[in-house]
Amino acid sequence: MVVQFKGHRKGYYHNRQGVPLVVGDYCLVEADRGRDLGRVNYVGRGSALWWDQARRQGVLGAASAADLKRLHENRGDEWGFWDIAQEKIQGRRLKMNLVTIERRFDHKKITFYFTAEQRVDFRELVRDLASVFRTRIELRQIGVRDEARLKGGMGICGREFCCSTFLHAFLPVTLKMAKNQQLPMNPGKLSGPCGRLRCCVTYEHEVYQELRRRLPRVGTEVSTSQGRGRVRKLDLMRETVTVDVPGLENYLVLPATELKWRPEADLPAPRDRRPDTRDDQGGHGGGRKPRGNGA
Repeated sequence: MVVQFKGHRKGYYHNRQGVPLVVGDYCLVEADRGRDLGRVNYVGRGSALWWDQARRQGVLGAASAADLKRLHENRGDEWGFWDIAQEKIQGRRLKMNLVTIERRFDHKKITFYFTAEQRVDFRELVRDLASVFRTRIELRQIGVRDEARLKGGMGICGREFCCSTFLHAFLPVTLKMAKNQQLPMNPGKLSGPCGRLRCCVTYEHEVYQELRRRLPRVGTEVSTSQGRGRVRKLDLMRETVTVDVPGLENYLVLPATELKWRPEADLPAPRDRRPDTRDDQGGHGGGRKPRGNGA
């Protein structure tokens, strides 16, 4: 069972007692030295990776009306905690930005999430906060991706952030993935609100890898029905290849199934030192124009 808490934080719990719960219900769960209350996000066996955590903690029972009232009061108390924490941070002259505060349901712990460009020695700050709140204090430094998940928002697609909804962990996203998908190398279009590469770049990565394995690389020498030429451009979704055949006025745009090439020759061709005004991305500055098969 997946239970979600404030700031889209998720945890995995074993419902050993068979408490009747459905998605959307609130329940009490085991927490570090106490209890916490969250909303059921998923019911079922789930991934095998979740069980390492789920075996160590479980569901205690469904939340009552009094429990929900207390949870609402905790959210209200956190606004007051914010002002106190900011005052202590400024008093210590610490270079950190407070992101959010979460008070655990049983009042035995308060967690302060913050970002900072470098590691921060906050030991004195912990003592200051503990003397005020008289409970366990945890300061957790997070990254910009975690900050976006905690705050939430709308993505460029018009939907709520993936990290704030269904994603359970951040996967590595590389610029090579974007290049394989022929996405524009524009940081403004590739980056999410957090300033990092968008998580959705990983979703179709395996599909594009498989498509590329079925197509020759740009620069590879291939055989066509009208002679041998070199690959100038790939259309991965249509699985077509733009080929430059010497002697022809226009480029050929052919399905990959109509081409022949040697796997060992599927390597980038040497850079052509002759001046060429053609645009391999589909434009044609004064050079030849692409044409379809049989054009």
